Amino acid sequence: MKNRKRNRMKGFDYSSNNLYFVTNCVKDNVCCLGRVTIVGTGRVGTERVGTGREGTERVGTGRDLSVQDSQNQDSQNQDSQNQDSQNQDSQNQDFEINHVVELNQFGLLVEERINWLMSQYEYVDIHNYVIMPNHFHLILEIDSQKVKDKGIKIKSLSSLMGALKTTTSKLIHEAGFPEFEWHRSFHDHIIRNEFSYLNIFNYISNNPERWDDDVFFKKV
Repeated sequence: MKNRKRNRMKGFDYSSNNLYFVTNCVKDNVCCLGRVTIVGTGRVGTERVGTGREGTERVGTGRDLSVQDSQNQDSQNQDSQNQDSQNQDSQNQDFEINHVVELNQFGLLVEERINWLMSQYEYVDIHNYVIMPNHFHLILEIDSQKVKDKGIKIKSLSSLMGALKTTTSKLIHEAGFPEFEWHRSFHDHIIRNEFSYLNIFNYISNNPERWDDDVFFKKV
C-alpha cells in the first residue's frame, strides 16, 4: 500500500499563531452547495448595496441634473440635444457584470458553521471566505493572545477543520442529503507576509468571477 501524500508541513506546529489559507472540497467535487450566477449591476452611476444574494440597487449620479428655469428657449433646446446625445452614448455602454454564488440550504449550513468557528473558539478569526458550488476557501487566523488568561488549550488547524467538517456533515445529513461527504483531507498554506495575504484575500473574493476556469469547476 502506498503511503498517503502528506498535506501538512512536517514538524510545524499548526496550533501556533498564524494565518492559514484553507481549501476543502466536497467528495468527488459534487456541486451541491449552490450555483454561480451572472448578475448585471447596472450602468455607470449604479451602486450595488449588500451581498450578491440580497443586494439592492441605488441609482444616482451624485449631483442634481434636474432642469432649472432657463433664461431662454435656446438654452433648453441645447440641453435637450445634449441629453439625447448622452442617452445614445449610455445605450452603447456595457453593463457591469458580476458573478455571485447563490448558496442553497446546504451551502448556507456551511456558511453558518464557518461563522460558528469564531464564536465556538475565541482564538479563531476568519478574515475572508467563499463557498463555491463544491468547495470553500477561507483565511483562518489562530491568535492565542485572545485567550492567554483563560487557560484554554489551542486546537490545531486540523482539529478546527475537523470540527467544521463534522458538524456541517451532520447538519447537511439531517437537512435531507444523507450521502453528503467532504473530501477526506484539506489543503492549507501558511501565510507568511502581507503580499501573500493580499493575493490570497483577493483570490478568495474574486473566486466566483473565475468559476468557469476553476480547477474544481463542474458544469451543473
